[in-house]
Amino acid sequence: MVKKLQQSWDLDVIFPGQSNSGDFRQFVDEVSAEIEKLTEDINYLDANGTAEAWTEVLENLELITKKSREMGAFISCLSAQDVTDKQAEIYVAKREQIAAANSALTKIVDQKLGAITEANWKLLLEQETIKPLQFILTERRERAREQLSKNEEILIGDLAVDGYHAWNQMYGAIVGNMRIEIEEDGKVQSYSVGQASNKLSTSDRKQREYVFRQISDAWKANESLFGQTLNHLAGFRLQTYKHYGWDNVLKEPLAKNRMQEETLNVMWGAIEKHKPLFTAYLNQKAGLLGLNKLSIFDVNAPIQAKMEKKSYDEGAAFIVEQFRSFSPKMADFAQMAFDKRWVEAEDRAGKRPGGFCTSFPFSGQTRIFMTYSGTPSNIATLAHELGHAYHQHVMNDVNGLNQGYAMNVAETASTFAEMIVADASVKMAESDEEKLTLLEDKASRSIAFFMNIHARFLFEKQFYEERKHGMVSTDRLNELMIEAQKEAYCESLSEYDPHFWASKLHFHITGVPFYNFPYTFGYLFSQGIYAFAKDYDGDFEERYIALLRDTGRMTVEELAAKHLQVDLTKPGFWENAIEICKQDVEEFLELAKQLEN
Repeated sequence: MVKKLQQSWDLDVIFPGQSNSGDFRQFVDEVSAEIEKLTEDINYLDANGTAEAWTEVLENLELITKKSREMGAFISCLSAQDVTDKQAEIYVAKREQIAAANSALTKIVDQKLGAITEANWKLLLEQETIKPLQFILTERRERAREQLSKNEEILIGDLAVDGYHAWNQMYGAIVGNMRIEIEEDGKVQSYSVGQASNKLSTSDRKQREYVFRQISDAWKANESLFGQTLNHLAGFRLQTYKHYGWDNVLKEPLAKNRMQEETLNVMWGAIEKHKPLFTAYLNQKAGLLGLNKLSIFDVNAPIQAKMEKKSYDEGAAFIVEQFRSFSPKMADFAQMAFDKRWVEAEDRAGKRPGGFCTSFPFSGQTRIFMTYSGTPSNIATLAHELGHAYHQHVMNDVNGLNQGYAMNVAETASTFAEMIVADASVKMAESDEEKLTLLEDKASRSIAFFMNIHARFLFEKQFYEERKHGMVSTDRLNELMIEAQKEAYCESLSEYDPHFWASKLHFHITGVPFYNFPYTFGYLFSQGIYAFAKDYDGDFEERYIALLRDTGRMTVEELAAKHLQVDLTKPGFWENAIEICKQDVEEFLELAKQLEN
């Protein structure tokens, strides 16, 4: 008898005892002490000192970087697996305090880098121990020249603990305590937001609409609270920008993603050019569901009345099998992650909604969090997060300072993994009806990245412009959300979701501004890589690994030029990537018409 996979993750192998772990408490204290010690050392460092002195500082900084990420990852796991864990809440606050100290250390290092004379800088970069860090050190040196004084930067970091990041924590606390009451079989059941959201994938439209209304009512009941969290974290961010002299709200997210605004604009321009075909897909799907137009809660609805579900073991085996057809190394990694219980997938109350992958670079491990109920969407999410995990896996032996890859390229590996599974599924379809369903599932992902994510981007861009002039009311937030959705979906839906700004965690994340367009970039970049792989005559697995390993040490434009020989500031690459997406939609539309006849 084959042993069934466990659906709960193993955190004890990292720090035994969960949130009550004495080892973890000691580790947190060590991280804090090491940051304090290196801060003292760097304050006394002569910026134009010896290469040996800088080498020692950078080695210690790498160690602290890995340990800080390890600590943060463990705390994220603790707080996600049980929203009622009070000790985890304390650690979340402690993490922000340490992050502020680490941020202060980073700013001091950067300012020291900025103070090195040009002559000494050239000599420093020629050192064998320093040369591999040339990109990241140069980036930090240039960033230092935009910073305020050391004391002002430290003050901003200290105030951010309770005046900025705390709003994100407040959002999480409110959501964690929310309950959605849903009547099933004559009985009222109480669900967490994550559990209730899983029920939106039902094929029963009446039930789907009922669940959507129940969830919407819960967000509306708390909209004044979420309006506060969103306005205040945005206000803090904008005040910081003002003191830096930045007027463009995209400056920080573009810099964080190592991406030119020209690239972003060309990407969205290519998408908008081809939206009519995707609107046709939405209209065709409405017809298949017996509707004149889709509502926002129909966009991700299954087109089959009976939706096959896979057990966790079946879903895991399916993913590993599909990975193996492309990359044996990625398949072996995924199997190891399942066997070693690196995945928290159990469908139970008390978990936070959503899914994520977090890395433990000091231990050389990763952990994946989600709630698995057997739907195709769950399998896609699992493959997506395993893509993230594999990305980190191939970078484990890269210098820790070069592991800081941006969100847009992080989403490349995840959506690439997701695409491998989806593409293989279509090819394995045993009937036209099954193929239609699988094509619809692939097309729906394009809708998510081209329309749903676009709506988020449009909303956030307009919100930040209005927030510059003062608090934005919840009524106006609702209006902005609907306006953005109408534009992004080309007014092809019968109803929109005014409270999406409240329900989407990404708007309330403080670590990454504009937590939206990198997803679309990653999706299309992965499509381009996939097309390149199919035409490549050679060992693409190794080439792909080389690309992933470079993601933390060059801009996205440089990455694409080196590994794919393309220019991301020109529409050609994006047009070719979108063509792959269009092929799925065109095949879906043609097959749907055939089956109608």
